[in-house]
Amino acid sequence: MNKTHLQELITPWFEKVPDAFFLSAITASSIGILSLLFVYLFTRRLMLPGIQKVVTKLSPERIGSLSPMLTKLNKRIACLLCCVLFLATFDSVYPVNAIAQEILKTIGQALLIIYIGFIISSIVSIAGAIYNQLDFAREVPIQGLIQVVKLITFIVCSILIVSIVLEKSPTYILSGFGAIAAVTLLVFKDTILGFVASIQIAANRLVTYGDWIQVDNYGADGEVIDLGLNTVKVRNWDNTITTIPTYMLVAGSFKNWRGMQESGGRRIKRSLNIDMNSIFLVDDDFKAQIEAAIPLQEYIRLGTLPDPVSNLGLFRRYAEGYLKQHSKINTSLTLMVRELQPLNHGLPIEFYCFSEDKRWISYEHLQAEIMDHLLAVLPVFGLRAYQSVSGQLSPADGANMAGKPSIKVPNNAVQGQHQ
Repeated sequence: MNKTHLQELITPWFEKVPDAFFLSAITASSIGILSLLFVYLFTRRLMLPGIQKVVTKLSPERIGSLSPMLTKLNKRIACLLCCVLFLATFDSVYPVNAIAQEILKTIGQALLIIYIGFIISSIVSIAGAIYNQLDFAREVPIQGLIQVVKLITFIVCSILIVSIVLEKSPTYILSGFGAIAAVTLLVFKDTILGFVASIQIAANRLVTYGDWIQVDNYGADGEVIDLGLNTVKVRNWDNTITTIPTYMLVAGSFKNWRGMQESGGRRIKRSLNIDMNSIFLVDDDFKAQIEAAIPLQEYIRLGTLPDPVSNLGLFRRYAEGYLKQHSKINTSLTLMVRELQPLNHGLPIEFYCFSEDKRWISYEHLQAEIMDHLLAVLPVFGLRAYQSVSGQLSPADGANMAGKPSIKVPNNAVQGQHQ
């Protein structure tokens, strides 16, 4: 066991005591450990928190929200200073044999590199949090780049630690990576693809935080809450979380509703199938009958109507006028009521317009309100909505069937069935 400089200074204290060498060694080691503890507590409890408070006062709103990250950074800096002090004073303070000296120095150097990596990771996280507070951060997310920097930092730290343990140069360790390059690419395939995809997503603004996206292959339909290096997290409208590989947003297809949210309205595209047997030409008496129920002049310019006009033509013009006068419809965008190609289940009449309120619940309520009203006024125009026969006769059909002859089953046939 080598005698350190501190032990030489302490040895005269124990000249008259048996085992003076052992007691001086224990005392020197205790002084070294207490010094490390003092440095840790001083930096962790006094110096760094004081600096943090001063910096926080400069911008309480932005820096105040980073308090948990700054606290973690303070702890790691305190541990780093302890590692530096331990290595700097090891030969002068700690009297140990050669084997223990080699082991303790190796552990100290490894911890030093680990805490350097942690500090770099904390600084990058704080920089990312500050960036996320900027106005344009939602447009150009850098979460993927931050994760890449952290990954590279820990890879470099791992190489340095291995080189210290093996007592080899880092270049020697790196030269061995050529032999396992294929394995490395296989292991980090998703990470590499995610990194490239993150750059493309950020550069082309394919997805940002808060976007409403729909990815049918993964059952995702909701708001983007996290853009990571390997995965994108989507909170669905039922509050479940779906994770999607980042590279799939570039390699596959998905629907982004950001354009709708940034535009002036949300599209309403619904249709009614009209029974073609209920379409006929109308005369002035029928128009007067309609005006008794609905003020047509408020919705239709009667002077511009063709002569003759069908009841379906009146309904289309009324529906278009109704939509134009609706307070919740954005009339500055496309608005029309059009007739589609006849089908075997009726003649589709499509209503195409945009809602001013883009919120989901309000949008669905508006759609229902419009369709309820248009369905209710169909009989006023003498029209019927087409629907498949359900086996139950309406009152009108029942009245018509009452006048028709019924088929009577002979009594012998009935008796034969009972037998």
